Amino acid sequence: MRCLLTLLVIATAMTVLPAMGQDGQPGDRGVSVETAVVEYSPMKSSVTAVGTIIAEASATLRAEVPGQILAVHFREGQQVNKGDRLFSIEATVLEAEVNEARANVDRSESAFTRARELQSKGLISGTDFDAARANYDVDRARLRSSQARLSKTVIRAPFDGYVGLRRINVGDYATIGQELIDVVKLDPLRVDFSVPETLLARVRPQQTIDVTVDAYPDETFSGSIIAISPYSDIQGHNLEVRAELPNADLRLRPGLFVRVNVSLGIKENTILVPEQAIWPIRQDKTVFVVVDGKAGLRVVRLGERQPGTVEVLAGLEAGEVIVTAGQLKLYDGVAVNSVTADAAASQ
Repeated sequence: MRCLLTLLVIATAMTVLPAMGQDGQPGDRGVSVETAVVEYSPMKSSVTAVGTIIAEASATLRAEVPGQILAVHFREGQQVNKGDRLFSIEATVLEAEVNEARANVDRSESAFTRARELQSKGLISGTDFDAARANYDVDRARLRSSQARLSKTVIRAPFDGYVGLRRINVGDYATIGQELIDVVKLDPLRVDFSVPETLLARVRPQQTIDVTVDAYPDETFSGSIIAISPYSDIQGHNLEVRAELPNADLRLRPGLFVRVNVSLGIKENTILVPEQAIWPIRQDKTVFVVVDGKAGLRVVRLGERQPGTVEVLAGLEAGEVIVTAGQLKLYDGVAVNSVTADAAASQ
């Protein structure tokens, strides 16, 4: 039995020894890994955010005088122009008030005219003349006031836009302040979103934005920044940004959640590496660099990310060779053999 155990140990040792180097460390045969040469390249810089579409102009129209709804002059969802009639409210009492006020104006105007003639002849005192003129002015003011109240019995569109769903029907009695209809301007729209305050020097008006919405997942809508908030949010340290979004085909609606990509220009001489080359170790981001056929672990500092690649701000230089696949088998100082992606897939 002892002889058998001895033979097994010797056979095991003979199997392991070929994988040992002269210094007693495994790996001299080289671990097969995929590598890439670090190069400088231009990078389109951008920042992503989430935001909300809002209307450039929107209003909830309310009744300013009480009365029965006599007519509705629109179809729900219809396009309207500024000044178009939307609702007519019963106005019999207000029309009577206007007629009474107009009659009072005519009477006081005649009295004022006679007083002016008499005053020019010295037949009345200045006090009587002033009283006649004051009565005329008061009656004219009352006429304008009654006419203003009468005009409010016709609800009109305050700007060009689209009407929503009405909240009242013909024959209903409208009370003061009751909501009647929403009017919204749909083209162009606005997009409100926020970016980190660290981008204050790089975000500015006229920059292009690309917007995606869940309603059209395969499409991108383009707009441009029109304003940046003059102050930073104290709690989140973010800047509020507003952009204009053309909507000539009326496919978008206020209130939609959007994902925003802001183009910040192009960075020249940027080091970009594949995302799979980054090897996280605790709080550090590292890569394996191949020098003289051996892998060395190096800590790097990362910048912006793009689909499939990431910017390296510090830790790498152009011309160096990094490992892009196979890191699980590596450790600092192990010998490596570079293979192509196709060869690695066939192993």
